[in-house]
Amino acid sequence: MTEDSEERLRGISRTHLVFVMAVSLSLALLFIWQFGKKHATSADSTRTIEAGRGLYADHCASCHGASLEGQPDWQSPLPSGRLPAPPHDASGHTWHHPDELLFRIVKEGTAAVVGGGYESDMPGFARVLSDAEIRAVLAFIRSTWPERERRYQSEVSRRD
Repeated sequence: MTEDSEERLRGISRTHLVFVMAVSLSLALLFIWQFGKKHATSADSTRTIEAGRGLYADHCASCHGASLEGQPDWQSPLPSGRLPAPPHDASGHTWHHPDELLFRIVKEGTAAVVGGGYESDMPGFARVLSDAEIRAVLAFIRSTWPERERRYQSEVSRRD
C-alpha cells in the first residue's frame, strides 16, 4: 500500500469516526430530551395525583370510602329512594364515563347533570373546589384503576 493510499484511508477513517460521533451525540441528545420531557410530565402528573388524593380524602372519602370502595350495597336504593355512593375503584362504574361527564357531576352534582327530577345525595362542589382541584381529584381516582379500565375510560373520553 502506498503512502498516498494510507493517507486517504486515514482521512476516510477520520471522516467516518466524526460522522459516527455526530450521529451518536445526536441520538444521545434526542434520548435525553425525550426522557426529560416524559419525566417532567410524570412529575406534574404525580403532583396533580397527590393533590387529588388529599382533596379526595377531605371531600369525597366520607361517602365514597377511604379506599374508593363506595357505600355498602351501592346498587340498591336507600329508604329515601336515592342510591348510595358508588365505588370509584375498578369495581364501580366511574371508569365507564367520559372525563367531562365526571367533571360535571363533581362540579354540578348528580341531580343537576341527570335532570328530569332525579334525586341524589351527591352535591355539586362548584363552590368548594376549583376546576383544577376537581380535575386533580379525578386524576387521583383514575390513577387507582388497572390499565384496562384506564384505557377504556380514555377511549370513552376521546369519543365524547
